[in-house]
Amino acid sequence: MRIHWHRRDLRVADNRPLVEADADGPIVPVFVFDRNVLEQAGPPRVAFMLDALGSLREAYRSRGSDLLIREGDPREVLPDLAERFDADAVTWARDYSGLARERDTDVRQALDAVGVAREAVHDAVCHEPGAIRTNDGDPYSVFTYFGRKWHDREKHPTVDPPDREQLADISDDEPVPTLDELGFEEPEAAIPPASTAEARERLEEFCEDDIYRYEERRDYPAEACTSRLSAHLKFGTIGIREVYESTEGAKRGVDGDRLESVEEFQDQLAWREFYTQVLYFNPEVVTENYKEYEQEIDWREDEDAIQAWKAGRTGYPIVDAGMRQLREEAYMHNRVRMIVASFLTKDLLVDWRVGYEWFREKLVDHDTANDNGGWQWAASTGTDAQPYFRIFNPMTQGERYDPDAEYIKRYVPELREADPEIIHSWHEASLTQRRNAAPEYPDPIVDHSERREAAIEMFETARGES
Repeated sequence: MRIHWHRRDLRVADNRPLVEADADGPIVPVFVFDRNVLEQAGPPRVAFMLDALGSLREAYRSRGSDLLIREGDPREVLPDLAERFDADAVTWARDYSGLARERDTDVRQALDAVGVAREAVHDAVCHEPGAIRTNDGDPYSVFTYFGRKWHDREKHPTVDPPDREQLADISDDEPVPTLDELGFEEPEAAIPPASTAEARERLEEFCEDDIYRYEERRDYPAEACTSRLSAHLKFGTIGIREVYESTEGAKRGVDGDRLESVEEFQDQLAWREFYTQVLYFNPEVVTENYKEYEQEIDWREDEDAIQAWKAGRTGYPIVDAGMRQLREEAYMHNRVRMIVASFLTKDLLVDWRVGYEWFREKLVDHDTANDNGGWQWAASTGTDAQPYFRIFNPMTQGERYDPDAEYIKRYVPELREADPEIIHSWHEASLTQRRNAAPEYPDPIVDHSERREAAIEMFETARGES
């Protein structure tokens, strides 16, 4: 008998540690609500996870087994379950954040103390951290070279789900807890359904159509030409190998722009693993700048501006649309994520950690590695980051990527009757023009040109240049 401890692998299909671990015997599937982990979670993610757990339990029950759901310290829960089922091993999928690795070390020690073997298997990425290195053997800090090797490396194939004979004949009456029972409020956003079936449907639809337009149209938020698989990959309701194999299938028989578009999407999978590697070798980046400056960056503490940014009332339409999409859907289009992050750090001159924490609370797909990498990129403090002197102009970004203001109008109802021309020139419009076009929409809270110069000066001071 062995126990499989589910964490970020909430599926039975294409789950390597579930079926490929060296440990023998019928499998007892377990999920543990760990309070130390829940403290880092926001309502959208917990709601998605609960739905995924319900789907996972049904998958096991349909195979004549069950998913044991427990709440407590895994250092105590897992040894107790091992004793109850006379299990001689516990398996799980590796996780890569500092918090997760500390937890796993503690669990290994607790199992060692009672003589239970344990095995952790790489599952969440195609290439584990450290597998792709520079010619000198160091982890990459620049994506371009990492990405080339990532594309060239052979990927592990998908694995079949366990059959009935591999699973323990067990049942469990412990229900999946509610948000309230876990101490969370209902999210204000509408949370998408979470299951392997839902993830596969999204993947199939994407690979039939939008993946061939991805390179050209992915930056246009009104078109939603993205896979929307990020939450599923975060919680493992679908395996990364299954996603990759589907994209390889989409490449068959195509060439030219269509082939390049598929490869551009695969690049995003590589970015995901690049940031995972950065976090693995630099766990301190969750709270510290990756890039060192000679002096501390003199971020501003402007609570009114921060609240306006969070509420989507900055007077910069594309920024406000993104922040309101976040509230409504617990999601934001990737191009807009870059825009709102740049606005917070370069226009409002606010520490990236404020934005990262807000995203951690509100995003259903929050992933420590990806979100931290994205925020530090925008703030010019991260690996392979946006140079500090290249600052997004939020009005230009809105006009370029949402020319008809379709995305903006979808999330900012005050502007639905306004002409796109005045929407994209809101910062230059007179007070009279603004009141006539959209009397309920706020004026810009800062002057972008002035703040751009202030941001450059702030970073040059941090660099010791002024």
